[in-house]
Amino acid sequence: MAPPAPSAIATAHEFVRLGRMFHRRGWVLATSGNLSAVLSRDPLTLAITRSSIDKGRLKSDDLIEVDDKGKPIGPTPHKPSAETLIHIAVAKATGAGAVMHTHSVWGTLMSDLFANKGGVSLEGYEMLKGLEGVSSHEHKEWLPIVENTQDMQSLATTASHLIHRHPDAHGFLVRRHGLYTWGADISSAARHVEAFEFLLEATGRAAAHRSAANRGQTP
Repeated sequence: MAPPAPSAIATAHEFVRLGRMFHRRGWVLATSGNLSAVLSRDPLTLAITRSSIDKGRLKSDDLIEVDDKGKPIGPTPHKPSAETLIHIAVAKATGAGAVMHTHSVWGTLMSDLFANKGGVSLEGYEMLKGLEGVSSHEHKEWLPIVENTQDMQSLATTASHLIHRHPDAHGFLVRRHGLYTWGADISSAARHVEAFEFLLEATGRAAAHRSAANRGQTP
């Protein structure tokens, strides 16, 4: 059974905390990244961070409630995140209670370096157990990569198709852009952000070390 949907007020307070933490850790610098949570399932309603807002300075009124088409519910002087349609597509395809998108350096680099392979294989690290349903470091997590585009409807459709092709995935990367991940609730989605950001950096640093060693250089 899915956990009950959070209230808009509780969601806003938690996103203010997470936005500042993610910014402090370098995962949502400038105005990058966005956070959303499902407020109701039928009809589908999301609370999502507004467009062009520094997540390190996020305030409670920087969240906008939107319907399943990404349109604001009620009057607001602000626009919802440009990537609202992707959040909606992920919420529909996965049944997630929260969706989070980060723009970290390692997420961006890995999305480009492994684009020709179609994804990044994350394996062998204890941190994999931070992902829902994973109980061993021996788990192999395939993190798919999709090409970036400014056509958000197209990217949302691609995300939906990708999730249906990889039903066990906990996230995906957009090339030269960043990470999308989700969870049953805000806490689960935030944990997945932390786990993936660790795994991407660890995998990237290990690959760089091996490359330098093969060239006979000091990494």
